[in-house]
Amino acid sequence: MKSAVETLNPTRVRLTVEVPFEELKDSLDAAYKKINQQVTVKGFRKGKIPARVIDQRFGRGAVLEEAVNDALPKFYTEAVNEAELNVLGQPEVDITELKDGDTLNFTAEVDIRPEIQIPDYSGIEVEVDAIEVTDEDIDKSVEQLRERFAATSPVERAAGDGDVVTVDLEAKVDDEVLEDGVASGVSYTIGSGELLDGIDDAVKGLEAGGEATFASELKGGSAAGREAQVTVKVTQVAARELPELDDEFAQLASEFDTLEELRADSRKRLANMKQYDQATQAQERVLEKLLELVEVPVPEKLLEDEINTRKHNLEHHQLGQMGLDLPKYLEIQGKTEEEFETETREAAVKGIKTQFVLDELVKQEKLNVNQEELTEHLMRRAASSGMSPDQFAQAVVEGGQVPLLVGEVARGKALAVVVESATVKDTNGEIVDLDDEDETEAEGTDAAEAAGDAAEAKADAADATDSADKADKAGKADEGAEKTEG
Repeated sequence: MKSAVETLNPTRVRLTVEVPFEELKDSLDAAYKKINQQVTVKGFRKGKIPARVIDQRFGRGAVLEEAVNDALPKFYTEAVNEAELNVLGQPEVDITELKDGDTLNFTAEVDIRPEIQIPDYSGIEVEVDAIEVTDEDIDKSVEQLRERFAATSPVERAAGDGDVVTVDLEAKVDDEVLEDGVASGVSYTIGSGELLDGIDDAVKGLEAGGEATFASELKGGSAAGREAQVTVKVTQVAARELPELDDEFAQLASEFDTLEELRADSRKRLANMKQYDQATQAQERVLEKLLELVEVPVPEKLLEDEINTRKHNLEHHQLGQMGLDLPKYLEIQGKTEEEFETETREAAVKGIKTQFVLDELVKQEKLNVNQEELTEHLMRRAASSGMSPDQFAQAVVEGGQVPLLVGEVARGKALAVVVESATVKDTNGEIVDLDDEDETEAEGTDAAEAAGDAAEAKADAADATDSADKADKAGKADEGAEKTEG
């Protein structure tokens, strides 16, 4: 077999392959054997039909077609390996010449990973938010804890802001009660915004036994997106009583003896949270700067596949779970379809570039992933997916996704290397030392993943990294409130 490579552009090549006919022998034998098992000829036992009879009865062309289909993947793979190409996705194959007993010639056009030159990135400088915990931040944190320990007691008066009402609900569309639009005994805190639009105004001023009807657009269920007439009946009004902010509350709500100790702990926890946010912000901004330094051509086919994947995931998974379609989602977001298309394309381009650049850094810096790092990453991904670590690990192994997780960890380590060499200052002009972070590489992984996500599409998981990795692999292998919402 002879092969040659023609570069069509920085991300696409054409392979020209010439195969001597004798190299098709194994595939021809396999073709005759396969046809033998599929057909019957009078006078011959199944599987024992001579090749000449098969040629006479079914045509030599059928045999050649079967043999070529069997042989092409092998010869294509040999040509790819011989040329040391890093291909993406499936090739477009064209048989240019097939002469029985003589030769098989074909071409294969396929996308490849572009060659990327990583410049000196040690001069990258970014600015991040300073870590400041104010008394107002602590007050808000303690007040949220206080809200969790609020007690309720029934009152005989009209409902008002902050009260907890128990209600029965019935939703109608076109004067028909929805089968999934009836709920009883639903507890709702007025002003929380956790139920239906319009319910606050409807129940305020009602006493136990009172009812009202209001219009609301259903966000889920059988009539999602449609306007319903909702009848709400208040069966109980209860007032919320907040505990006093004193040492007794601190002992009730925490392991501390005094309110002062509780506030000090709140300050520490808020500082840790802001430090984590600061580290994540630094990694995201360093990544932005790094991408600006590198020229990365993006394969058009890979880009289109990634855009389609993002749209499919948004429309058929995320929005479907919320009972929304794309037009309604865009209306809520206040975006036009053109703006959505532009943002999706930009996010897809960024995701693919991120993977290419970080993968090149992994290779350049000779980074490896050990079992402990992979296990830690798997535990985080399991937590974000809502699955137990064992369930998630089993799903990963059965789905052949282990290499994808390894790639995610490696890219996180590559980004951590760049962040370590960058100069990071906060808004006060102070140098930020990220070396004290225990999970720098873990956060780097998260930032690398987030960079590949569409801004509105998701907060984790299925990113551009996955799509490009899958293409790479393919190329190488051949509750009551919910009920009333409809």
